[in-house]
Amino acid sequence: MDSNAPLKTRLIGQIFQQHHAWLRARLTYWTGCSHSAEDLAAETFLKVWTLPDPGAIREPRALLTTIAQRLMYERWRRRDREKACLDEMTELTEPLHASPHEQLLLMERLSAIDRQLDGLSGQAKAVFMYSQLDGMTYAQIGQRLGLSLGRIHQLMTLALACFNSPGACQAQRSLAAAATGAPLFPREPGDAGRPATA
Repeated sequence: MDSNAPLKTRLIGQIFQQHHAWLRARLTYWTGCSHSAEDLAAETFLKVWTLPDPGAIREPRALLTTIAQRLMYERWRRRDREKACLDEMTELTEPLHASPHEQLLLMERLSAIDRQLDGLSGQAKAVFMYSQLDGMTYAQIGQRLGLSLGRIHQLMTLALACFNSPGACQAQRSLAAAATGAPLFPREPGDAGRPATA
């Protein structure tokens, strides 16, 4: 048994008591739903529990805000992805009569792809999805996104590296953030109106 477990429990318990109500109120404001806020707050504290050294937390509210925003963005992306997938199904020439189980499997596969591509820019993800899921040519993708063929090749190479080399996307993201001073978790194009900062 971990000898530091009682200390960890006490430290996280203190953070919970001092900041849970504040975080829940903030999330309720952001999401407009107290139930979603409660779920997100719980997920946030579960993430805090997995941290190796909660004693090193100096700015609890900043950390909680960062984690909660990432969880919100993940939910929004997942919701948008599911909606796009369902829209695609309804637009097929021959309607696809997928059972709820088949729809769930499809959503899980799409989520797995999204996790694999985590760390890439939205542009690189779009290039990959247009190519692999929509079957578009590089020329068509370039026209759709307003990018040169060379840039399309570059982004596709980055995306494919995520499947061939574990951790490649995270490394790419860290290098890009360090080089540009960009935030580690940039806003997505569909996040208009959503909170960008603490």
